[in-house]
This record gives sequence, C-alpha cells and structure tokens, in this order.
Amino acid sequence: MILTITLHPSIDRTVELGAALEVGGVARAHGRATEEPAGKGVNVTRTLLAAGTASTAIVVADAHDRLVASLEGLDVPTRAVAVHAPVRQNLAIVDPDGTTTKVNESGGAVDARVLDALLDVVDELATKASWVVIAGSLPPGTDVGVIAAIVRAVRQADGARIAVDTSGPALAAAIDAGVDLVKPNETELAELLGLDPHALDEPAAAVAAAHDLTARVPTVLLTLGADGAALVTADGGWRAAPPPTVVRSTVGAGDATLAGYLHAEHRGHDHAARLAQAVAHGSAAAALPGTGIPTLDQADASRVAVHPIGHQATTH
Repeated sequence: MILTITLHPSIDRTVELGAALEVGGVARAHGRATEEPAGKGVNVTRTLLAAGTASTAIVVADAHDRLVASLEGLDVPTRAVAVHAPVRQNLAIVDPDGTTTKVNESGGAVDARVLDALLDVVDELATKASWVVIAGSLPPGTDVGVIAAIVRAVRQADGARIAVDTSGPALAAAIDAGVDLVKPNETELAELLGLDPHALDEPAAAVAAAHDLTARVPTVLLTLGADGAALVTADGGWRAAPPPTVVRSTVGAGDATLAGYLHAEHRGHDHAARLAQAVAHGSAAAALPGTGIPTLDQADASRVAVHPIGHQATTH
C-alpha cells in the first residue's frame, strides 16, 4: 500500500475556454465546468488506484467536509484529520491550446493540534505502507518543521520509503530531514539550489543539477514539462520524452507522473521502466480535461522512449 499525505487539499474547479483568455475581457466557457477532489497527494492516490495499486489518502480536512464526502463517493480510502476550516477551492482556466491559468485559495493552517492528530494517523498507517508520499504546498501559517516531523514519524514507523513533491522551504526541510525521492521541476530545483529561476530552463542543465542533488537524496525524478522527465540516482540517469500529446490541461500532470513512477516501482520494474511509466502517466493526464486521472490503458508506457544519460557536472 502507498500512503499519501496532503496538508493542503482542494476542490479543483476547471473551466475550459473556447478562445484564449483575454485579461479584462469576457470569456466564454467551452462546455460546463468540472469539479474534482484534489490536492497533490489526493491526485497521486486516485491515479494509483486507477492503475490497480492500493493507496490511502490522509487529508487535512474535517470529516464532514465535501472533499471527504466526494472522495468517499469515489471509493478512495481516506483518513481525514480535522482542521476546523473549510477545504479551499481552486480555479483552473484552460485555453484551447492547454495553457492553464490557476487561481488558488488558501486552506487552514496545520498548527500543533492538527499536527499531533496527523502524526497519530501516520503512526497507525505508515507501518502498512511501502511508500509514504508527502505532496503539495503548506497552508499559510504552517511552519516548515511540520515536514520534518512527518518524516521523523515515518522513519520511526520503520520500513516505508518517503517521496516528497513540494517546493521552496518545505522541499529544503524535507531533504534535510532525509527522504528517499523528490520530484521537482526545473524552477523548483533552481530555487532549491539558490539559482536564478531560469538557470535550469535548458534540460541538460537541469539534469546536471539533479545529478548533483543525488548527493543529498538517493533518487530525483525531475519533470521537464514538454521535454518529458529525467530519473537520476547515484547509480545513473535516464531521460524520456513524452509521446505526441494534445494537451488539454496540465493540472495534475506532475502528480500523475509521480504516481506512474510509484506504480511501476511497486510492480518491481527497473529504473528505465519506472521512468517510462511516469512519463506515460503525466502525458495521459495532460491529455485529459481538468484534474485528469488517467487509467493504465491511457498511460501506455510502450509509447515512451527512454535512454540512459551520463553524469555531467554543473557549471553554476
């Protein structure tokens, strides 16, 4: 079983436009808006379940919140940790070419009371998990020490590996606490390393920086947008380009990428096959409207070409 933890879950509302968004103008939706229970960890769990891999989602949300009701209606195994604040609602506005504009609300802070309740659930469930995924942003007012506390609790539970998909100080705190896998994009990696935001825009530079990061994290799954993804470990690296894809929405594509990797790892596949499944899942999600949850049939790893890459020293 793969356990996910979402500290900042959301209800994602998506509107697809019939023409490109014009700021200050009047936009007409192409069809009706969609709503999905979401948040990065929630998306990972839902994608894993769609692929046939067991997963449970821990969400910081009151038990009566409509997010929890929606997940239960989708038969998603869920444990809610009360926060006494409504789950935020996010809006994604998608142009016909797939360009996505997001407007995200803020949820309730994870204070000491919420953290204690969360750690109790982690203590209970982490012993049954092969991986624990900590994914998504921290709610405003939440100390980054929350991430380190969760990592320590998982380590004390013994056995589960830890994957993290977050950014900024939360990502740095997770790495300092000691995790097994991180999934940054180029911008998040540049921020982590204290570089200019565009320093790693070229995939080769981003991959070289990911190689350097393996001195601190055993595995780096680096997403490269339209250029696919790279998987870098202390033992080697691999690059994969996505298959031809008509992008409808990029919301949730990174979460599907991580879920694809974990699904393949759970099935015992090698590094190259894990990366192929990760890219296949990410591309399949981008081809779906809204916060797309692809099926395994839609995420065809045989369409993804993977090649090994050698270590290149960074120039920063």
